[in-house]
This record gives sequence, C-alpha cells and structure tokens, in this order.
Amino acid sequence: MPDPMEPSNDPMYRLLREGSVKEFNVRKEAGEKSNLINCDLRDADLRGLDAKGLDFSGCYFRQADLRGIDFRESNLEGASINAAIVSGVYFPQELTAEEISLSLLHGTRMRCKK
Repeated sequence: MPDPMEPSNDPMYRLLREGSVKEFNVRKEAGEKSNLINCDLRDADLRGLDAKGLDFSGCYFRQADLRGIDFRESNLEGASINAAIVSGVYFPQELTAEEISLSLLHGTRMRCKK
C-alpha cells in the first residue's frame, strides 16, 4: 500500500495534482486505469471530476475543492476531508453524516458502515 506522504508516480494521479481534471476524465472515459489509494490530494481543485468507480480509500483531501463531485459510486473508506469545500457533494450512502462531519471538522478518517 502506498505511503500517503510519498508522492504517487501514477500518471492519472499526477493529472489531478496538476489540476488537469478534464484530461483525467477524458483518459478515464477512454479506459485508462488509475491507482488513487492513499494519495495526497490536499489543496487540489477537483471540481468537475468524474469520480464514478474510483477508489479513494485512505486519501487526504485536506482543503481540497470538491464542490459538486458525485462520490456515490466511489470508495472513500479511510479518506480524510478536513477543511475541504464540500458544497453540492454527493457522498456514498455508506457514510453517515456524523462520519462526514467529523472528518470535515477534525480530519478523522471516514469509516463506511457495512
């Protein structure tokens, strides 16, 4: 499992870090795979991201701009969203409002109910 403090070499992750969300979406739609587990997405502007089917388990989204992202079909187990902008975000049903609030306010890792 990648260490979240070490930058990932995944080219799709690099696109997100560089703010190339549109290119990420195009390449994802074309079938390119990505490994985003435990990635550092702090301060990233991810607006417009097609998150369907992506595994963000263990990711750090501290102060990221997540406005409008639909995470309903994504894995956010163990992710942290401390101080992220979450206006209009859809979260997976497996995440309770309490888990989301704790992570948003205190940086805890979100636990999905089974």
